[in-house]
Amino acid sequence: MIHYSEEDIEGLDKVFRINLINSCSGYKSANLIGTKSKSGIANVAVFSSIVHLGSNPPLLGFFLRPTEIFPRNTYTNIKETGVYTINSIFKEVIDDAHHTSAKYDKTISEFSVTNLNEEYIDQIYPPFIKNSPIKIEMKFVEEIKIKANKSRLIIGKIISLYIEKKLLEKDGFLSLNKAGIPTISGCDGYSIPKNYNRKGYQKPRIKP
Repeated sequence: MIHYSEEDIEGLDKVFRINLINSCSGYKSANLIGTKSKSGIANVAVFSSIVHLGSNPPLLGFFLRPTEIFPRNTYTNIKETGVYTINSIFKEVIDDAHHTSAKYDKTISEFSVTNLNEEYIDQIYPPFIKNSPIKIEMKFVEEIKIKANKSRLIIGKIISLYIEKKLLEKDGFLSLNKAGIPTISGCDGYSIPKNYNRKGYQKPRIKP
């Protein structure tokens, strides 16, 4: 087994360290966040840091790298409008979804430089991603700045859900594999799970 000490990690080549630390925690969710500026320019960006924070109220969070170094159009649009969408990536759009990680000027919509198509539902302001199997309407709730590295945890409330019918099980579980929804490892490793194995709710074992 290879061992990296704290000193080893600090001395690694920058790109090697980024890849190592981004992938050592395992697989992450693969989503596109859709926003729109006050001036009407649609924005879409890939995120692998979206996490479940609670079901009642239904909260999701995602992490943003420091906004002081590079302007984050997603962050600016959310703070200006208070709304955004979260959309599952699916197999057919992986290449275009990943390209949204490129840093474009705020005047350029990622929809104009990819084959991703914006979709508007029920007069919701920010765009959804057309054909995404899970579309989530979000409302900004709060942000928490992480002092250790100046990143931000953006917390939002689920306002509405749009889900492909074939994914929904009787107990509310979503079978993501039925839609070819990938996971992300590291910064750019996409994998598509073929199945799942549910273990059910666990209770403490009582020894005789």
